Amino acid sequence: MSSVAENTNVDDNSASQAEDSPAFFSCKNINAYYGDSYIVQDVSFEVNEGEIVALLGRNGAGKTSTLRAIARASEPELRGGEIWLGGQALHEMPTHEAALAGVQLVQEDRCIIQGLSVEENLDLATIAGDKGWDFERIYQLFPRLKERRKQEGTTLSGGEQQMLAIARALARDIKLLLLDEPYEGLAPVVRHDIEKALMEVRAAGITTVIVEQNAVAALRLSDKAVILDTGVVVYQGSAKEVLDNEKLRHEYLAI
Repeated sequence: MSSVAENTNVDDNSASQAEDSPAFFSCKNINAYYGDSYIVQDVSFEVNEGEIVALLGRNGAGKTSTLRAIARASEPELRGGEIWLGGQALHEMPTHEAALAGVQLVQEDRCIIQGLSVEENLDLATIAGDKGWDFERIYQLFPRLKERRKQEGTTLSGGEQQMLAIARALARDIKLLLLDEPYEGLAPVVRHDIEKALMEVRAAGITTVIVEQNAVAALRLSDKAVILDTGVVVYQGSAKEVLDNEKLRHEYLAI
């Protein structure tokens, strides 16, 4: 096993220097709270540019809270630690600055804007900040969206809404894609379409972190795995090692 409950301490001087974080994206001992509830506890992991990492664990392990802390959402509150993306200190940024720095969170509820068409949802994503993928490239990735580009986004099927949510993220100048339960409620054929799209996203050099209850599907797509248990990292290493380690999967993922 590559790493179990492993968190590397960084001295005070080097911790403040981006150049001491060789990975493209890294969390260093981040701690996050909902009020007095200590949810994310000294979480540390690194991801190279263009890699996919599966962030796994049982319900209540702190996975979504970790994603939200990385995206600098208003909750949970980050109360320690550092988050670096391509030399940028995300931990010092509010939500909108993190988005401008290239972080895009696709939430479980997808947040499609009611009353707007598919194309209007995409247009809205490009208003602030630098533009990312153009519509032609997005429609090549998700042909179904091109077919439904004039349809109101909230009337799409669940799988098509997931495609639109990812497409909306890609319409921005994105460096880090955070996906919260992207396969939730999707039929296998639609999940396969999403997986193919994420492989193309990886080929484009975009770093991706996936939180997903379907752990096996996420692991098969990913380069690395990080497993949380009650807000603490209990494993980090290759995704293949988790797939091959029945004891590890049973203990922390119940599969």
